[in-house]
Amino acid sequence: MQEHIFERMAREKDISVEKMRAIISDRIEKDWNDENPVKREQWRKIPYAGEVLTPDEWLNYVVKKIKDDGQEGLLRKYLIW
Repeated sequence: MQEHIFERMAREKDISVEKMRAIISDRIEKDWNDENPVKREQWRKIPYAGEVLTPDEWLNYVVKKIKDDGQEGLLRKYLIW
C-alpha cells in the first residue's frame, strides 16, 4: 500500500496528518489573502472547487505540474510502496 504524501510529511515532522493539513491550509490561506495582488492571482490560478483552495487541490496541482514538466523523479522521494 502506498503512503499518502501528507502522511509521509507528517511522519517526518512527527505530527498528525490532521496537523500537517492544518499547516498547509494555514499557508494557503495566508497567501490566498496576501496583500500582493500578483501573489493572490498566482494562487487563484490553481483549480479549486470551493471558496478557497484545499490542501488536496494544491497537492493535485503540484503533482500534475511536476509531471507535465517531466520532473516525475522529484516525486519518488515521497512515494513509499
